[in-house]
Amino acid sequence: MYALAIIRYRRPLDEVVANTDAHRAYLRSLQAAGTLLASGPFEPRNGGALLLRVSDDDPQAALDRVRDGDPFTALGIAQYELLLWKPVIGVEALDRL
Repeated sequence: MYALAIIRYRRPLDEVVANTDAHRAYLRSLQAAGTLLASGPFEPRNGGALLLRVSDDDPQAALDRVRDGDPFTALGIAQYELLLWKPVIGVEALDRL
């Protein structure tokens, strides 16, 4: 199952920037585990998005763990919107990632 996480900053950008290294280290750990396929900030920089692959067994719990493990969440810097996603067009290309 795939999912999108929309991240919206809740603190001033200087606080976001000061904690970006920890956030990106966390994202790299998700990528190494095969959970994160792509990520990046929005332009203008008021948040970002994650493209995720999660287990079909209790995908919502997996998404909750992604959100709860992010230093941005723990520090109150950002809020996640978690959306399960069933792509139709391009799913074969995603499955190869």
